[in-house]
Amino acid sequence: MSDPEIRAARPDERAAVEELFTEAATWLAARGIDQWRYPPRRDLITAAVRRGEVFLALRRQRPVGTFQLDGFADPEFWGAADRPDAALYVHRMTVSRRAAGEGLGAALLDWAADRAAAAGKGYLRLDAWKDNPGLHRYYRSVGFEPVRIVDLPHRRSGALFQRPVCAGRRRGDRGSRTA
Repeated sequence: MSDPEIRAARPDERAAVEELFTEAATWLAARGIDQWRYPPRRDLITAAVRRGEVFLALRRQRPVGTFQLDGFADPEFWGAADRPDAALYVHRMTVSRRAAGEGLGAALLDWAADRAAAAGKGYLRLDAWKDNPGLHRYYRSVGFEPVRIVDLPHRRSGALFQRPVCAGRRRGDRGSRTA
């Protein structure tokens, strides 16, 4: 399948972003995983869209994925020793079931890593649901390394992952790319 168009979501596309979250939550629930049982709040999505931090992946002008990319290092997870400002952070990445198995998640993460490198960051980071080993395997398969699990009683997320980034390289490259 061809690479998706990835661009910042527009304010009038908030409903499309919410639909992708709802679809993901429904699919996870059907598999017995309660992740995203409570989708992100509309006001938080709206604010992130306005800041230009929510991105949509489109194929044939149809939304097939979304994620948030920003510099927010959750202080309950990433401490001073982690050098939080050395990374960009992926939040709430979802891929539509109609695009599942096509490598879209890896393409979104490569795109985000390129943005992190362009911003002069050394890492792309994320936190994942602590008790979703399938998701942990997936992140390892696309080049992320587990950092640690932060086990806070009031948080279900807390499996921390990071991937080094460098300008001109993508996950599968053996050498550097020149423009």
